[in-house]
Amino acid sequence: MALSSAGIFLRGLLMGAADIVPGVSGGTVAFITGIYDQLLDSLRAVDLAFLAKLSRLDITGAWQHINGRFLLALLLGIATSIFSLAQLVSWVLEHHPVPLWAFFFGLILASALVLLREVDNWSVPKVLCLLSAGAVAVCIALSPVMSLEMGLAGVFLAGFLAVCAMILPGISGSFILVLLGMYSTTLVALKSLDLVFILVFVIGAGCGLLCFSRLLHWLLQRFHQGTMAVLTGFLFGSLLVVWPWKRVLEWVEGSHGQLKPAQQFPVSPLDYQVYTGQDPQLWFCLSLMIAGFALVWLIHASWRHD
Repeated sequence: MALSSAGIFLRGLLMGAADIVPGVSGGTVAFITGIYDQLLDSLRAVDLAFLAKLSRLDITGAWQHINGRFLLALLLGIATSIFSLAQLVSWVLEHHPVPLWAFFFGLILASALVLLREVDNWSVPKVLCLLSAGAVAVCIALSPVMSLEMGLAGVFLAGFLAVCAMILPGISGSFILVLLGMYSTTLVALKSLDLVFILVFVIGAGCGLLCFSRLLHWLLQRFHQGTMAVLTGFLFGSLLVVWPWKRVLEWVEGSHGQLKPAQQFPVSPLDYQVYTGQDPQLWFCLSLMIAGFALVWLIHASWRHD
């Protein structure tokens, strides 16, 4: 069934909202809303044949070749969400981080179970793929923050790496930016409309999309079940990223002299209260987890087979 432009745009809004929060993947949203394969096919269509049509000024042919209606509506939704939510998400992360992470923990858990159902006939190699990917995601989640200070080259590299993670269900592009020490810098650039930064970042992201979408499409075509097991493992492992209660192990100084967490470790709600002296808001957070879980299942049931 062909999707309407409004439906594609709405999916883009959800992907953009997910991509801006560390630990939540736009690729996950694309998968549970049933557009993941179409997204990869459209990105992979930006090839030599597309460039040849452009060189002949065959704009209509080039547009149809890449499924331009789909890509335009989706990218407009993503961009609208990112630019409109950047300031809001930044404020919520600063003032109410624990409830926000609880909500996204429910989202990620439900998404992981959705992907788990896509793997048929479990075997030892598939289990090993899932466990290995989960271990990699855990290592990423527990890694200390880097400091990527390479000027515009660093901005390009950050865009390239982040967007590769962004289209993987379970690996958050924004969390990769956190690990690279570029998340707050990118949010500030979006809020202040730093056009040079945004342009270089978008070029890096575009290059990453064109390269990685081809690799991922090839893997899904030839090793579909194994690739799905890997993606599921990534998603389960990334639950550590969005675990609401964390103990800060190391601090770094931010660009304005403020202290920011450089490395955190998940703890129980009780230990969180002991270490931080703050209310873990347990029942409120559990309610938000359930709400996030239910939201994913509702979206999946409503849109997966549109």
